[in-house]
Order: sequence, then structure tokens, then C-alpha cells
Amino acid sequence: MPGLVNGEGGTKKRKRAFARVSDVKVKRPLVEQDTANDDDPQAQILFLENQILESRRHYNNIATLLALLRKSDQRPDQVVTAAVALCRVFSRLIAAGNLSKTKDAPENEVVIVDWLKERYRDYTDVLLGLLEHGNNTALTLLLRLVKEEAAHFSPGEEPTWRTGLFAKLVRSLLEGRAGQDVREEFVEKYAGKYNDISYYTFANIANYVVVPSSPGIIDNVLSLLSNIEKVPDSKDDLDDFYLDAPRKAKHALYSPIQHKKQAQEAWLAVLRSGLSKEQRKTVLSLISHRIAPWFVKVELLMDFLTDSYDHGGSTSLLALSGLFYLMQEKNLDYPSFYTKLYSLLDSNMLHSKHRSRFFRLLDTFLASTHLPAALVASFIKRLSRLTLHAPPAGIVVVVPWIYNLLKEHPTCTFMIHRETQDDEAGKLLRKEGMNDPFDMEEADPMQTNAIDSSLWEIEMLQLHYHPNVATLAKIISEQFTKQAYNLEDFLDHSYGSMLDAELSKDLKKAPVIEYEIPKKVFMKQDSDSSQQDSLLVKLWDFS
Repeated sequence: MPGLVNGEGGTKKRKRAFARVSDVKVKRPLVEQDTANDDDPQAQILFLENQILESRRHYNNIATLLALLRKSDQRPDQVVTAAVALCRVFSRLIAAGNLSKTKDAPENEVVIVDWLKERYRDYTDVLLGLLEHGNNTALTLLLRLVKEEAAHFSPGEEPTWRTGLFAKLVRSLLEGRAGQDVREEFVEKYAGKYNDISYYTFANIANYVVVPSSPGIIDNVLSLLSNIEKVPDSKDDLDDFYLDAPRKAKHALYSPIQHKKQAQEAWLAVLRSGLSKEQRKTVLSLISHRIAPWFVKVELLMDFLTDSYDHGGSTSLLALSGLFYLMQEKNLDYPSFYTKLYSLLDSNMLHSKHRSRFFRLLDTFLASTHLPAALVASFIKRLSRLTLHAPPAGIVVVVPWIYNLLKEHPTCTFMIHRETQDDEAGKLLRKEGMNDPFDMEEADPMQTNAIDSSLWEIEMLQLHYHPNVATLAKIISEQFTKQAYNLEDFLDHSYGSMLDAELSKDLKKAPVIEYEIPKKVFMKQDSDSSQQDSLLVKLWDFS
């Protein structure tokens, strides 16, 4: 894709200088240009434009304007003025048919048309280069030319959209490294507003993205696709077109299904392009509200989601979130969902920086009251066991979460209070205790025997060294009078926040401290002293 050039010569691909009309021996003589104000470049540009529009004898001014446009030392406002002037020139020439060959045209006319087409290609190449460098004006001018081409160049609009100037425009948007603002403007003013532009944008992206693609291009594709939110649900939603509305009643632009299929193909091309870890996370976070609504066959997302689950960590969690959306909203069947979710409950989970996100999703996944009690009990029991090695900030999330789950699934309350029917068995149980039937190594949550176990781990937490944890754990042993705890109040705790909370408390009672200063710490006290030897002296001999 040609970019800007550092001189008056051609583009990087076209090293030859501009040809002039006089070089092709046009019989019509050229007249001298009237004088313009050389001190005002913008006025000179407008003067050259007016001469072109007045007479074909001044077509050489096109080459002059192109040279001004390509100068590297040109001021930005002068570049814009030259670009806009050339756009008006070529728009009028295209509309007048001056860039189209007519049948039985004389040779000199054919030569002029070819020369004008060559300059038009040079001009669009410069605009595409400016677009790649983030020039918003170039975007507006290119789309103006797209409209002119579709109206006057092509026998139909398809070549312009799929292989012509619009296809080059989309490619430049994706390849530009400094064009984020341009991509946002393209979506906001064009692709997100006009149905034909969004349709052919999807089509060109699907054809452009190949396997594998460079990370920079995929980032640009994601930023562009993720901002197109206008999903058509019926034919009534397809009434806003950038070009004239198609005449055929059965045209693809009038079909919501065809629009979704084009978007589906574009997204599938992205999913197959070899995403990086961060790109995969970005896509997974967009599945439910940006990607899935465009899919006609949502089951095509299943392979990507199951493959993403195997990456582990927060990627697995995001993949399960996408799978849950498809199960809940699209009625897709995925029997191993809760087995995979259960496998994420490992010793690292309560230490993870993604702990808050995990519990928010876990709360959603287990919200249904129709889940089997054995399944819910396995999640409760496994998290209870994990709290024995968890930091306080993780424990204060688990305890209220278990409380809420026990309220929603009363059948699981046997885990905190179970009466023994046989008196003899009860006496033996109180005397000798019992082995915990819960199998921590079992991968299937329906086979862990958690429902036959108890939450002794939570009772152990009532003796925790941290007073907040110990106090919170006692809610399991009290009457369940509270309807539910707001989990958001506990999710963002950390060592720092819990320490700050302790330090900011107003003391109602002074803490107990050593009121008698010992005379000796590492040695035994004198025989006539009333003080006792320190613990250090009792444990070690420092003499």
C-alpha cells in the first residue's frame, strides 16, 4: 500500500515522474495560465482547480496539484486544500464521463482518458497513504469517490465495494498503525450508520484476514468489528444506505440473514487467525454482547470456546462465561459445563487477581434453583476446604457466598446440621468422630459425596487468627435470618484494605499490654525479684 512520498516524484511503487498531457502529443494547444497570487498557496490551489474545471486545456494542473499534495514539507492545511480540490475535480470528471472510454473515440481522446485514469489512481493512492497515517479528511474524500465510482464507473455497485476503491479503503484502515481515530470515525459516521457500508465492510474483512495474520492487523480488525453494534433483526432495520437503495427487492442488502452471515464470516476469520493471549481474552469478553448476536449458527463458536478453556487461568473462566451465555440464551447443550467449572476450583483460585471476577460469574452460574443438590454441595464443600489455606481476603468472600447458596438450596443445609436417627450411632459418632466422606480428588461434582459431608472447615474458621474472619465465619452457626448478603461488599477486599479498616477503627477499650517493665529479658530474674522469667529464658539458655 503506497504511503506518503518525500518529494514531487511518484509514490514508492511508482518511481517515474508524472506524465503530462503534452507528453502524449495532444493536438489541442495549451494556453498560458493566468497569474495567481504566489504568496497564498491556498489561493493558488483554488485557481488551478478552477482552470481545470473551465477547460480541458488545463488538465496539466492536475499533475501540479498532485505534486503539491505529495510534498513532504507542505503545511497540513495546504495538503487538505489540495486533496479537497482534486476530489472536486475528479468527482466532476467522473460524473461528466471524462474518465470513461466511449466507443469509436479518436486515438487522442483515448490517450487523454488513459492519462486521467492514471492520475486518478495516483490521487487515490495518496489518499490511501494519508488514511493509513490517520488523516480523517482522506476518509471523507475516499468515501465521496466511492459514491461517484459506484454511480458512474461500474455496470453494477459490486465491483466498487468488493474489489474497487472501497476494498482498498478497508485494507488501509486495517493496515494503518496510527489510525485508531480514523477507524472510530469510520464506524461512527459510516459503518455504524449505513447498512450497505457495514455489509461490505464485513465482506472485505472476511476476505482480507488470513491465517496467520500479524498481531497489529488483528488488533485493528478487533477495534473496528467490535464497534459495529447495529445488528438488524428485520427488514425494517435495513433502510439506511450510503448509496442508492438497491432496485431488486430480493437484494442481499435487504436480508437481515445475509447481513448476519457476512458478519459471521468476518468474525470466524478473526477466530481462525491465530490470536495472541490478550487478543483471545478480548474476543472472549465480547462473545455475549458483541459477537454472538451476529451469528446465524452460534454453535460455530463452540470449538473456539472449548479450545480457549484449555488455555487455563482467566482465559478458561471467560470461555465458560461465553459457553454459559450460549446455553442460557441460545439453548445450546454442553453437558460438561459444570464439570469444567468445578475443575477451576483449585488452590490458586483464592489467591488469584481474578478472584472477584470468578465469584461474580460463579454466582451467576449457580443461581438456578433447579440444579441438583449434590452438584451445589460439591461446590460449597470444595470452596470450604480451600479456605483452610486461603488468605483472609479470599475467605471473607467464600463465607457469605456459602451462606447465600445454602439459602437458595435448602436441601444442602444438611451439611451444617444433620440429626442422627440411631441413638447408638449418635453416641459412637460423638465419641469417635467420623471420616469425611468428601472426595477432594474426584473430578465429577456429582460423585464427590459432598452432600454426605459437613462444613467443619467453616467452624474451624471461627478460630481464625484474623478477628474479622472469625466473626464472619460464625454466621454459619447462627440462625439464617438474613435473606442474603450482597457479595459485592466482600469482593474487593485485600490485605491492605483489611489492615486499613482495622487501623481506622475507634477503640472502645484499650488493648491489654505489659504493664510492668521487665528488668531482664534474656537472663533469669534475681532471686528477690517478684517478676517471673521470660518465655525466652525458659526455652533457651543464654548464659
